[in-house]
Amino acid sequence: MFIQSFKVESPNVKYTETEIHSVYSYETTELAHENRNGTYQWVVKPKTVKYEFRTDTRVPKLGVMLVGWGGNNGATLTGGVIANREGISWATKDKVQQANYFGSLTQASSIRVGSYNGEEIYAPFKSLLPMVNPDEVVFGGWDISNMNLADAMARAKVFDIDLQKQLRPYMEHMVPLPGIYDPDFIAANQGTRANNVIKGTKKEQVQQITKDIKEFKEANKVDKVVVLWTANTERYSNVMVGLNDTMESLLASLDKDEPEISPSTLYAIACILENVPFINGSPQNTFVPGLIDLAIQRNSLIGGDDFKSGQTKMKSVLVDFLVGAGIKPTSIVSYNHLGNNDGMNLSAPQTFRSKEISKSNVVDDMVASNGILYEPGEHPDHVVVIKYVPYVGDSKRAMDEYTSEIFMGGKSTIVLHNTCEDSLLAAPIILDLVLLAELSTRIQLKADGEGKFHSFHPVATILSYLTKAPLVIANTKFFLSINCLQKLYCKVIGVGLVLQVPPGTPVVNALSKQRAMLENIMRACVGLAPENNMILEYK
Repeated sequence: MFIQSFKVESPNVKYTETEIHSVYSYETTELAHENRNGTYQWVVKPKTVKYEFRTDTRVPKLGVMLVGWGGNNGATLTGGVIANREGISWATKDKVQQANYFGSLTQASSIRVGSYNGEEIYAPFKSLLPMVNPDEVVFGGWDISNMNLADAMARAKVFDIDLQKQLRPYMEHMVPLPGIYDPDFIAANQGTRANNVIKGTKKEQVQQITKDIKEFKEANKVDKVVVLWTANTERYSNVMVGLNDTMESLLASLDKDEPEISPSTLYAIACILENVPFINGSPQNTFVPGLIDLAIQRNSLIGGDDFKSGQTKMKSVLVDFLVGAGIKPTSIVSYNHLGNNDGMNLSAPQTFRSKEISKSNVVDDMVASNGILYEPGEHPDHVVVIKYVPYVGDSKRAMDEYTSEIFMGGKSTIVLHNTCEDSLLAAPIILDLVLLAELSTRIQLKADGEGKFHSFHPVATILSYLTKAPLVIANTKFFLSINCLQKLYCKVIGVGLVLQVPPGTPVVNALSKQRAMLENIMRACVGLAPENNMILEYK
């Protein structure tokens, strides 16, 4: 049975006119390696920590500013929201299609809330907590091309012609603001589009972005703004002592107009200084150590990296299933070809390398979870190939071959093929990212013994379900001192140093675990226990 809404009645939850207050017992474990009678052994100790959550139920009017607004993703998302808001339908060769939000976790998925008379009861995911209605979001943003959104939609060739005709009157007046363009960070083939750029030094560019955000907020009378990067994949930035390893060095480098500060990092700096959430939807290392340091010091939300939409999402499901079933993946080969501007930009080796890294690391935590199948340091062979084929446009082809070892030396090979418009997968993920980022700014919590409520950590791990390479919380002591630089876990990858996660920071890519984390945090905010699927009442 499916219900549209519900309210929790419990001594652990209280509803007021402006907030939901809940008390939640977090059941977890602690591990210790202890000497017991002269022998060391692992001891697992159950642990319960009481948390209180406070969620502001006053839903704001939200403005979303996209970097790369005139690209395929930006035009597709904007048009899709307008079509839903206006109730547009259009003719395809198969049927009359109604606008929908399929592919959106927040708008088109469900959660189990219990059982009634032996029947499982489900409700919309968005019914857990008050969320912004996507139909009411105001869109704006920047692009290095001055093409209006209606023409950008036509150039993208994602929507059916009948739908494009109906959307054109709503979108032809939408023109992106000038964007930051640095040809050193993207493919040379993007130069022909760059007719709408911000001039000046890097500090002046940050100041202009800050001004744009303020003016957008005022002009549209929105309460909050979220900024999301959906522009070109950049090459990796070099991480260097005195350049971007600390907040102080990054801001000093900005003053000195250092060329190694990427455009995406400049947008992020502007957002952090304005306390505006910033999400990176591409794979480059926008969040250099100094930027993470700045976000933590300013308590400003950042999240990323790289939308997890199709091939990588399937990989994070299938490898989790195989390893969990005791099957050993030994070779993963992923091939893609596409013909949109993203594909053209990725045809440059330096930008492709950023994408290759984010796609390749997605199975690491699943492999590390099973010491029966894999020796320490052992990994499957993992190859990622992306080719630019202009004819196919936004209709991306993805082909994967998974070879695994099974019982008694046997081999199993699974081959997948997927064809889908890339932007139709990415657009609802962008929507989820901005809606969940906004929601997370209205949630506060405190553990037993903490005096005051506080927000989530500025590094928004709550968004990891939607990203290929989740940005995780790194202990700031690794960033604050040049003397500690040797403690940075870095490796050389092609064009420079890439920050690795400090020991003890959990990186989870398995899709089911990421979704469970997100859902269970939201359940805790209304005093509900995690969904454990035990169903003991029927055992």
